[in-house]
Amino acid sequence: MAQVSDFISPAELEKYPNLQIVARLVIEGLVTGLHKSPHKGFSVEFAQHRPYAQGDEIRRLDWKIFGRTDRFHVREFEEETNLRATILLDSSGSMAYGRGLTKHRYAVCLAASLTHLMIQQHDSVGLAIFDQRVREFVPPRSGAGQLGVLFEQLQNAKPAGETSLGKVLHDSARRLQKRGLQILISDCFGDVAELGAALAHFRASRHEVIVFQILDRDELEFPFDRWTRFESMEGPAGFQFLDPAQYRASYLQKFEDFRSELAAACSRQNMDLVPITTDRPYADALVEYLSRRFQRK
Repeated sequence: MAQVSDFISPAELEKYPNLQIVARLVIEGLVTGLHKSPHKGFSVEFAQHRPYAQGDEIRRLDWKIFGRTDRFHVREFEEETNLRATILLDSSGSMAYGRGLTKHRYAVCLAASLTHLMIQQHDSVGLAIFDQRVREFVPPRSGAGQLGVLFEQLQNAKPAGETSLGKVLHDSARRLQKRGLQILISDCFGDVAELGAALAHFRASRHEVIVFQILDRDELEFPFDRWTRFESMEGPAGFQFLDPAQYRASYLQKFEDFRSELAAACSRQNMDLVPITTDRPYADALVEYLSRRFQRK
């Protein structure tokens, strides 16, 4: 079974105490916006049991379970879940790019880090893995069992196929009817107008959305300096030999236009766009982003 160590190195884990503190503060702010109160009273809809954690109310202990297991567990109710989050992971062909660490592997590790953080804080987390359509979907739940399920799905995810980002997000917005936090992890390659319309669909459903755009340094700088074979990673099989010098200026301009359009689309919907390159440790990127977001609250 997949474990935390399959995704997060010991060096990254050392950064987690501070990251967890900042994430907790940010999530409390998110919950306040998504719900009338982040801490509701008892609900009639029972969700599950979870191990007792320091600070839990004694009245929520289930003494019948204690009598059977000699361990403390508390009753958790659907409306008491602090946060309902879904990670939308792009597993299309373009995510397989990387001269070393691929964008997809980086995205998987980032998704695992976010999942680990939120489950540790007793939040509900789900996962949708997609290319042209959603290939795997795990509804949001909390608890250690959910963490194992999500880690297994992340471990088995393989990048392949074409992207239909706008269609997938529209379908996801219809599927995810309860308000929550939607975290898109993707290179966001595709028609920006369609993506913008899909993001608007999420906002119309009153979801909070964060877009982590994962890019390789090559895509930003186009560093090729000799005749190079360029292959399609999503469309029909094929390749071209090109002299990069003839295309560098045009490529860089079009890529910058794409990034500007994407930033504008997210800004119009009041969504955070977080560009990250795969040469940067994801824990560092998360600490910086979460700290910046908390300062804005």
